[in-house]
Amino acid sequence: MAIPNSILIRGVKLGARAAVRALAVVVAFALSAGITPDIGSILIVTRGAWPYALAFVVLGFVLDRVFKADRALWRYISIADVGVIVRTSILSVMLFLVFAFLFERALVLPRSALVIVLALDVTMALGLAVLRRVLHDKEARRAFLPFVGFRDERTPLVLVGRMDRAETFLRELACGEQEFRPVGIVCEGAGAVARELRGVKVLPDLSAATDLLLSEVDRGRPAAVVFLDDLLSPTDLGVERLGQLRAKDVKLLRVPSLAEIGGVDDTVMREFKLEELLARPPVSLDKTAVKALVAGKRVLVTGAGGSIGSEICRQVAGLGCGHLVLLDNSEFSLFRIDQEIGDRWPTLSRAEYLHDVRNKARLTDVFREERPDVVFHAAALKHVPLMERHPCESVLTNVLGTWNVAEAANAAGVKHMVFISTDKAVDPPNVMGATKRLAEAVVRAQQTGKGETRFSVVRFGNVLGSAGSVVPTFRAQIERGGPVTLTHPDIERFFMTIPEAVQLVLHATAHSAQQPDGPLGVFVLDMGKPVKIIDLARQLIGLYGKVPGRDIEIEVTGLRPGEKLFEELVDSSEVAEMCGQSLMCVTDRLKGARMTEAMVHKLEQVACTGDNAAARELVFATLAEVRALTPDGERSGSVLPMKRA
Repeated sequence: MAIPNSILIRGVKLGARAAVRALAVVVAFALSAGITPDIGSILIVTRGAWPYALAFVVLGFVLDRVFKADRALWRYISIADVGVIVRTSILSVMLFLVFAFLFERALVLPRSALVIVLALDVTMALGLAVLRRVLHDKEARRAFLPFVGFRDERTPLVLVGRMDRAETFLRELACGEQEFRPVGIVCEGAGAVARELRGVKVLPDLSAATDLLLSEVDRGRPAAVVFLDDLLSPTDLGVERLGQLRAKDVKLLRVPSLAEIGGVDDTVMREFKLEELLARPPVSLDKTAVKALVAGKRVLVTGAGGSIGSEICRQVAGLGCGHLVLLDNSEFSLFRIDQEIGDRWPTLSRAEYLHDVRNKARLTDVFREERPDVVFHAAALKHVPLMERHPCESVLTNVLGTWNVAEAANAAGVKHMVFISTDKAVDPPNVMGATKRLAEAVVRAQQTGKGETRFSVVRFGNVLGSAGSVVPTFRAQIERGGPVTLTHPDIERFFMTIPEAVQLVLHATAHSAQQPDGPLGVFVLDMGKPVKIIDLARQLIGLYGKVPGRDIEIEVTGLRPGEKLFEELVDSSEVAEMCGQSLMCVTDRLKGARMTEAMVHKLEQVACTGDNAAARELVFATLAEVRALTPDGERSGSVLPMKRA
């Protein structure tokens, strides 16, 4: 039977340590007696040392077991491990002296031998550990063998982040089979400039790092920069510098966040997506409450194959959910996210359903069979111009689909359901926004029903890089050589990245779950200032290393049907207040805005006829009626006007 490698390695290690201890005692006896060229005299002197050597080996082995020094991995030896080795050696020598007194009252043991034994034992033990470390650490081998002339073909890499994080990263990089060669570090503190960390020069700022990377590229070498934490971000480089780096094919890398770390195939570094380079610095939210919300729980996600739904699946899986249910009506999208989750989290229990949220019967069966604890309802039709042409489809998915999911959640005893809404539901002039606002009213109605499910609504702005959003459209236009088209020079939007949007969803859900008796509200992230689309277009053109108006033209085409010039996160019938970290809770002034079952069925009947004009008219009429109702179903004294396209 073959011996396991771990046992074999540990046996070799114990044997080497025993040999070092024995050799230390024998050499100490020889040195104490005086070194002579007479081999016979040396053998006579050291012959009496072997009982002492055996005793020292046994004492050392026992102390290694007591202090667990034998468990230290020499290939990763640290200062703490060195302390254990030194402490064990000192105690071994002290007990060795006691043994010598008991054995022959220390008459044979030379007094100077004790000091020599201690020095030799510590020196040779550390030498073994350092040798093992050098054999494993490529950078250490290069430092010890500078005379060996070889060409380093690895990609030059600049590290950006805190000094302690850079030190850890360099150590990990040296131990693995990596394609990168660190050439510079940018960190906090001007005092560190012109110094080195593990042989890598510390640079004064990002500008110096950019110059270094570009010089490496000019020498015909590929180059890369990795951002280790949130100390600095690529946006701190500026659009022009970023454009220069991207035009030279310099890789912009980052270390994945805790929410992204999952399966065994995760890489150490990942490339920044283009939309991440456009975004403002992301809001960092506390993950403790979020982890408590989903860890070990059964989680169901509708629209699991979409931009938001798939990211919810990733983050929930990374936070340790017990079972994940993926539901989508797109075969390809569902297959893609199911494969990804299976590859990154192979041990995670999961199930996939190719279902449409419009089908109430099949949806109810899924909820009954899977018994989810938490439901994230992300399935929706969201393209504004397209929904203007297809109001019936928007009603059936956004309104009826939400009603079906909420009913199924209540019937199955789901603890918490969260509905993903949009800023386009604020004073909506278009069908998509109006149907999403009606869906919010559906969730309010379910919350006040007889079920025990806790409901939440999360409303956020445009998501950079999501399917059908402006960034992929602009990218395609730039890569074709232009022009980049936008509908109005003054149009503005709120923007966030997909991971940040999903963090908001999870954070708001956790906040709501901690207040089971609180009123239902719409949660909105404090997203800062809106961004002009024309500025976004110019920035994106710059990231391609081109100049707007010279290399790529920008054309204005005019507002589309149902499109607003400015988006808002709160409308005239609502009031907002901060209720958590970067989180606002929005409530309706009239405490109404609830859909009734009769309203939903009426909308369904009209939408099923395919009469888009009638469906559109009924959507806005229903929304005006909903906003005029009090919680008791009575009409309020005033009806706030609805904006129409």
